[in-house]
Amino acid sequence: MQVLYFAWMRERIGVPKEEVETSAETVAELVEELKAREARYAAAFADMASVRVAVDQELTELSASLAGAREVAFFPPMTGG
Repeated sequence: MQVLYFAWMRERIGVPKEEVETSAETVAELVEELKAREARYAAAFADMASVRVAVDQELTELSASLAGAREVAFFPPMTGG
């Protein structure tokens, strides 16, 4: 599965995207797998209240299923003016 990181998440992790082999059934399980990888992932996912997620380009919740998903994107909420 392709995992994409945007804005400060990309900066903390150090890559814009990567191919991830996972047994996670939900986005929340994927987050836990990523956090366990190493400190930079743990730092990026430390405060999930400030992270949005999309599965196959559809905004969703951490409880969303990953069954059949090809892409998961993580990004902070957008601000602007």
